[in-house]
Amino acid sequence: MTLPRIGISLGDPGGIGPEIILKSFRRGDALPVAKYVLFGSVSVLEREAREIGLRPFWKAEDGGESDGVRLRECRLDEEPAVRRGPSAENGRASFRYFEEAVAAAGRDEVDAIVTAPVSKASWSLAGLPYRGHTEYLEGLFPGAIMSFWSSRLTVALLSHHRPLVEAVRFVRRDNIVRFLEILGTSLSRVRAGSREFLIAGLNPHAGEAGLLGTEEATEVGPAVEEARRRGMNIRGPLPPDVVFREALDRPERVVVALHHDQGLIPFKLVSFETGVNVTLGLPFVRTSPDHGTAFDIAGRNAADSRSLEEAIRLAAGLVVRPANAALDGKARQTHNRRGV
Repeated sequence: MTLPRIGISLGDPGGIGPEIILKSFRRGDALPVAKYVLFGSVSVLEREAREIGLRPFWKAEDGGESDGVRLRECRLDEEPAVRRGPSAENGRASFRYFEEAVAAAGRDEVDAIVTAPVSKASWSLAGLPYRGHTEYLEGLFPGAIMSFWSSRLTVALLSHHRPLVEAVRFVRRDNIVRFLEILGTSLSRVRAGSREFLIAGLNPHAGEAGLLGTEEATEVGPAVEEARRRGMNIRGPLPPDVVFREALDRPERVVVALHHDQGLIPFKLVSFETGVNVTLGLPFVRTSPDHGTAFDIAGRNAADSRSLEEAIRLAAGLVVRPANAALDGKARQTHNRRGV
């Protein structure tokens, strides 16, 4: 059996990313059997290992096929900062780790990447133009979708890291139709079986027949009708305060939320410790935990690694599914031509 090749980027050196990575590998049976490559800095991992009392278990990557967890040292112009908070140095470091992991996926050196949390503030201080991982991936693969999976609920976001005013303006028929088409195609590649999509309305009571807003009638409803004509099994727009109840503990149902907090508040309420962020619409698998850098507890040996462990398990599971075989060879070739 060919083992899945999983790349893991360390995230912000000042956050809990290195800690939860180390904790995930602490128990030999916690993770699936795979070939693992960590993208980061040995100095960061060694510091974190000392703080949580863990002996180093990784080996320097030498390009071989031997067993064990390998570390690919990412070249940096400066050492990552020790501070537990946003910093330009750590922003540049975490971006470099992630960038190299994506490049490795583009060269078919890994089948999937799992990304530990980064700080948007650190990336901003570093002068990076991206709000997060997904925005960078959108630049390479327009239409990349942020979704969240757990055993209890699956949610896909029409828009994610946009200010609310921008997110509301984005709720337009053409944007929704394009999003639903990519969502349906992407999910069919990585998750077998039939499914039903439930799309939330934008306004209270899904507009209450126009009394509380018109976007449902002018934008969302027409987009749903068009998606149905194209063969999608979808209902809505449904009142946002009840749509998640209809999908809870129903794995065949996927909620389409129209902006970040509409989808993430209910998702994190029921699945914070075990939820996984999955980017759809890519020629490789990408997952991450559903939480951030948690600077307030970083360095205290208090971080919970379960969400990262779920992200690794899900990545491995998606890689080995026959429907996912390299996801899309043509898309991967396009990715390689872009030089990443």
